[in-house]
Amino acid sequence: MKTLIVALAALGAIAAAPAFAGDDMAGMNMSAKPAASMESSNAALTDAEVRKVDPASGMITLKHGALRNVGMPAMTMAFKAKDASMVKRIHEGDKVKVRIEDVDGTMTIVKLEKAS
Repeated sequence: MKTLIVALAALGAIAAAPAFAGDDMAGMNMSAKPAASMESSNAALTDAEVRKVDPASGMITLKHGALRNVGMPAMTMAFKAKDASMVKRIHEGDKVKVRIEDVDGTMTIVKLEKAS
């Protein structure tokens, strides 16, 4: 009987303890998106220069700045264009702004704008 009383008293102490996780999270908007995904589409674009355009393969070689969203430092590299219209509207030497993403394991230009 003494053990039962001690056990019940311990349970009462636990029940009376504050729920820290609930209290610490009070007022937080848990549905908010991370700051990185809240960037405007233009803020996510990276400056680049077109070095080569290969319409047959749909590849565009860019000398680009750091691509933070995919963890890539500045370099020169060929990327697959998401659609053929991208390849048709640019030429070697053009200054562009691009968004590169990993699409099914292939680094792909998903957005491309001529820089002004």
